[in-house]
Amino acid sequence: MAGPAQVPTLVYLVTGGCGFLGEHIVRMLLEREPRLRELRVFDLHLSSWLEELKTPGPVQVTAIQGDVTQAHEVAAAVAGSHVVIHTAGLVDVLGKASPKAIHKVNVQGTQNVIEACIQTGTQFLVYTSSMEVVGPNVKGHPFYRGNEDTPYEAVHRHPYPCSKALAEKLVLEANGRKVNGGLPLVTCALRPMGIYGEGHQIMRDFYNQGLRFGGRLFRAVPASVEHGRVYVGNVAWMHVLVARELEQRAALMGGQVYFCYDKSPYKSYEDFNMEFLGPCGLRLIGTHPLLPYWLLMLLATLNALLQWLLHPLVLYTPLLNPYTLAMANTTFTVSTNKAQRHFGYKPLFSWEESKARTIHWVQALEGSAW
Repeated sequence: MAGPAQVPTLVYLVTGGCGFLGEHIVRMLLEREPRLRELRVFDLHLSSWLEELKTPGPVQVTAIQGDVTQAHEVAAAVAGSHVVIHTAGLVDVLGKASPKAIHKVNVQGTQNVIEACIQTGTQFLVYTSSMEVVGPNVKGHPFYRGNEDTPYEAVHRHPYPCSKALAEKLVLEANGRKVNGGLPLVTCALRPMGIYGEGHQIMRDFYNQGLRFGGRLFRAVPASVEHGRVYVGNVAWMHVLVARELEQRAALMGGQVYFCYDKSPYKSYEDFNMEFLGPCGLRLIGTHPLLPYWLLMLLATLNALLQWLLHPLVLYTPLLNPYTLAMANTTFTVSTNKAQRHFGYKPLFSWEESKARTIHWVQALEGSAW
């Protein structure tokens, strides 16, 4: 895969390259991969910021508008690439998309990427999975400082985690299959914890919600419930590092899965969000949940029923539904050095820098028109 030292020879393809994580991976590759000759950005909707990257420079940035559910479009984008970083997917826990659409994009789309690699002779595939492949499960079982080998009953009913689990399985099982030309396909999957940082849509939603309630958010989750979170820049860095090391460490890394995390503190979802929203003027009301869990579950169930009833007429996507309530109320944290041991991963951004960058982004939202 590698050419002479520091000579740009490689072609990378990033699917979903205009998404929240995809954009950070694209920019990180341009900053941190000196062997890059061409970077292909494949997405259903191309973003305007791509234009600034297409100016003359050492790396050719190629924007490709395409759909991962269309096998021929994926194959055309993959052809001639050395590495594919597959981030494209429907991330939906609020019911904005149908279960059929989620499966088509996340599962069939991933199968299309795998088959395109095999048909075109592309040997290295890095897949963006999710911690939700594992949990939290719907039974509310805590996952406390676990690692990739910690036993845990992964029980899912929601379409999104089900689709990510199926897609991850496809990627890992494809490791070792022969690509066109006879070489083995080398795959691995990264499972980011809850990602935060510049461009995070749910953080925007919470910020907007707080503004609507006069700068207040109301505690719904006990402070004792801990979640693992990870800064988007460190997730992007882990993808770049995996893609770089996959050839030299194929026997070790091929077919493996890695939790993606950093040094962000373990806190409840609400308390963690207040690390950024607090300096921007929002307050979290209550040291304990203002409503008992049974009442929150009733409200979440009513939201789900209302969503179903209104579906033919209007898209109703409340932040509170049975799945998001169960997620928020279940401890899920990891403590693992597998990524460090296998390919030398260390967070590129400290917690202090990650926090400062995210606060600056939220503060900038105040004057924006979204």
